[in-house]
Amino acid sequence: MLVAFDFGISNTDIAVFKEHEKIFHTIPTKQENLSLALLEEILELYDLDRSKIDFIGVTGGKSSDLPDLIDSTPIIKVNEIEAIGFGAKTLYQIEEEPTLVVSAGTGTACVLIQGNTFSHLGGIAVGGGMLEGLGSLLFKNSHGQEINEFASQGSRDKLDLLIGDVVNKIGALSPDITAVNFGKAKFASADTMENTSAALCNMIGEVIGTVAYLNALLIGSSEVCFLGRTSHLSEVIKGIDQRLVLAGITGHYDDQRAYGNVIGVLEQLKNYG
Repeated sequence: MLVAFDFGISNTDIAVFKEHEKIFHTIPTKQENLSLALLEEILELYDLDRSKIDFIGVTGGKSSDLPDLIDSTPIIKVNEIEAIGFGAKTLYQIEEEPTLVVSAGTGTACVLIQGNTFSHLGGIAVGGGMLEGLGSLLFKNSHGQEINEFASQGSRDKLDLLIGDVVNKIGALSPDITAVNFGKAKFASADTMENTSAALCNMIGEVIGTVAYLNALLIGSSEVCFLGRTSHLSEVIKGIDQRLVLAGITGHYDDQRAYGNVIGVLEQLKNYG
């Protein structure tokens, strides 16, 4: 049996590989120092018999500080960029063509895949963490899925200034493209939670989408493969895709992308088996 952990800022993902089957679990990341005791606690939570585990793999957080063994079971530390790379290769069947992967979680990272070489192109502090933090400040709700649900019932054009609001035409840009995020808020500060959520989710998506298409153009690719839970939020995806379309870039969203990093760790563990 192989057990992989991805200790994210918001969530800890666990993947178990036994009898040729993958099983996934997720728990909120505990705000305490990562230790063997915490690792043991999670294993016990899911009734994972340590005597039957061949290898444990870890990535994210301060996981590199863990010792190399738990009892007699080796702990394999996987660099987070490699976890992203191998996870994306597995989910999207990436081969030799240079490919951009965007890991959109609490924050956002861009990784170039070339064969089995993974390069960190950079990252931004905009992601699910910003969405939930601003949600908490604006309307006392820090749950990303709930904010997304409110957003689906709102209209961002009540708070965003669109190109069609300010000019007749700019090149071939659609009048529905954002000119200024929250540009109308200065005149309509007391708006609904639904409209505020819609503008907020869109803004997060637009920033991620812009960074994604700029990096895709940088490496000469017309595609972006997404990992991470923030890329599961439908109203954020709309903002991402609207920006990708501007540059002729196609976004890909595998159903298991929330577990991309921990899948990458699991793939690395298979090399030790």
